[in-house]
Amino acid sequence: MACAEGTHERGDGVKEDRAVFEAALAAQRNGQPAALAVVIRTHGSVPRQAGSKMLVWPDGTIVGTVGGGQMESLVIGEGQGAIRDGQSRVVSYNLTDLASGDPGVCGGTVEVFVEPLTPPATVVVVGCGHVGKAVAELAKWLEFRVVVADDRPGYATEEQLPGMDAYIHAPPDELVEQVDINRFTCVVAVTRGLPVDERLLPALLATDAPYIGLIGSRRRWALTVESLVEQGISKDELARIHAPIGLELGAETPKEIAISIMAEVIMVLRRGTGDSMRWMGPPGDS
Repeated sequence: MACAEGTHERGDGVKEDRAVFEAALAAQRNGQPAALAVVIRTHGSVPRQAGSKMLVWPDGTIVGTVGGGQMESLVIGEGQGAIRDGQSRVVSYNLTDLASGDPGVCGGTVEVFVEPLTPPATVVVVGCGHVGKAVAELAKWLEFRVVVADDRPGYATEEQLPGMDAYIHAPPDELVEQVDINRFTCVVAVTRGLPVDERLLPALLATDAPYIGLIGSRRRWALTVESLVEQGISKDELARIHAPIGLELGAETPKEIAISIMAEVIMVLRRGTGDSMRWMGPPGDS
């Protein structure tokens, strides 16, 4: 950690800022959480001046710097905390006395603003048949980030579904290796049968996805539960899965089913009830 007085010389700072901003934009584009740390106030001799920026990834890797050393390690920890709890914070550091626990001996003080960069909500559609295609198109219209995936050639493609954010061709149990499924990711599994579900669902249950929905009849879901319990998955874990998928709308066509599914996704994300909002007026009104 190098200590300095006065205004930070921009020099390579412009390049550093650009790298941080590009990384932040990439995080949004790819649906990845991150945190931005900005030095907002300094006094005395400090490693970096106000305006210095650093992007923190969930694993603690960084782009840019707020000064290095123990202070930067503490800021990285704050960034990871902001990613986990979604809360911004301002943290202050004295850099005067290591014996007293200060993270440096420059002699000044530093304040850093740490802000979580929440990615846009992502819908991952697994299975790009008629219903999957309708779900993906509706989710995109609803301004979700949309990833489409299928293990069959020619289904999850730009030609089949133009304008999606990502296209994944992978076996069901390898999907989580291809897509970052986190607490901002909803998974809509409109798969073609039990053999796919048996491989896909265990991997999905190991993620932090707030919504996992599976299409199919009640009988198909009962057979799926039986198979997964035999694999060692508990019924408490299986309770996370919305199956059969969607709200009961009496839907029949692929587009109607897509509305039913996306209505449930929105209900879960917004913590709604799914109840009718119909109001008959106060008692006695005609």
